[in-house]
Amino acid sequence: MLGKLLIGFWLLSLPALAAADSQWVLEQSTLSYHVAHPLHQVDGISHAGRGKGVCHDGQCDFLIAVPVKSFDSGDSNRDLHMLQVTRGAQFPLVTVRTRVPESASASATINLDLEVQFAGQTVKYRQVPFQRVSQGSKTRISGTIPAKLSDFKIDPPSLLTMPVKNDIPVSVDLTWQPM
Repeated sequence: MLGKLLIGFWLLSLPALAAADSQWVLEQSTLSYHVAHPLHQVDGISHAGRGKGVCHDGQCDFLIAVPVKSFDSGDSNRDLHMLQVTRGAQFPLVTVRTRVPESASASATINLDLEVQFAGQTVKYRQVPFQRVSQGSKTRISGTIPAKLSDFKIDPPSLLTMPVKNDIPVSVDLTWQPM
């Protein structure tokens, strides 16, 4: 009788164990920014993002960090100027934090609140839509952060006295894997 009771208790506790703490690691990342100038368009890209997610009590907290100097626009002079304008030597990382309810893991579109630290400023973006696709045990998240230079108190650089546009959307494509 005691054996059956213990087996029954163990079987009943399986759903609780499945909902226990879990961790995720960022396996692959592509982050790119877009800058528009009246004379040309520029895209910078980085694959150097690192990240981790920790799930506890129905919530998952994620952190992604990317070195500012890892963004490549295809022009080393422009990239050096970007580092100067964004105060990359003083603030070498861009970080993004978000909290996701575990219940969102079944949705194809997830609206996330983001906290972005860049160029010495912290900015919150509310309800940014991201697409979620499961690929076996991995999860791919993609979307665009609607960033602006003014959000981070960055004066728009100019070329021939014409400044770049204030909008600098950041496209995000991340592949997460459980640890």
